[in-house]
Amino acid sequence: MRPFTVLTAVAAPLEIAKIDTGMILPGRFMRRHRRPGHDYADAFLHDLRFDEAGRPRADFVLNLKAYRDAKILLTGGDFGCGSSREGAVWSLQEMGIRAVIGSGFGDIFFANCFQNGILPIVLDKAIVDSLASEIEATQGAGRIGIDLEAQTISSPSGKQHHFEIDPRRREGLLLGLDEVALTLQRDDEIRAFQAADRSARPWIYLARKSA
Repeated sequence: MRPFTVLTAVAAPLEIAKIDTGMILPGRFMRRHRRPGHDYADAFLHDLRFDEAGRPRADFVLNLKAYRDAKILLTGGDFGCGSSREGAVWSLQEMGIRAVIGSGFGDIFFANCFQNGILPIVLDKAIVDSLASEIEATQGAGRIGIDLEAQTISSPSGKQHHFEIDPRRREGLLLGLDEVALTLQRDDEIRAFQAADRSARPWIYLARKSA
């Protein structure tokens, strides 16, 4: 995972509610790939981005020139609801998306974002709408700034918005570590606990060995 500290980038307003993981990564693409780094970008929101003949839909926001290099998505409510497929997050990652800002996310999708270096930010819908309005008013030229250390978002006009984030998840993103890697940072403590426990309750470990 790449550390996430400060990001100032193009943000694409994807103002469609309840885009589920099956729309983010259609099931037919899951059979083709089983891990990140294997062309999930072309599958991302495929049926919204492309027509039946595979041609880019000219009016879809991510096909517009102003938003093709977007690294931030402004989303409608319940983005990422539906199934638990982690590939939905991989497809965002391979599209170059580093952060998603919305009024709510599917719980499993939300957790998967943190495990793959993407920052999901929950804000009041009114704030998300105001950010989208500013972006649209600049025709995509305005940039959104995200400072994870300070937990702030800067709108194109300079308005500041604070966001909340779980401290451990924040630490993981700042360091570029998933939950396993964060836990392994305390390897010495874990080993010390295991040694003390083995000394205090040796019968537990004998029973485990015999089983």
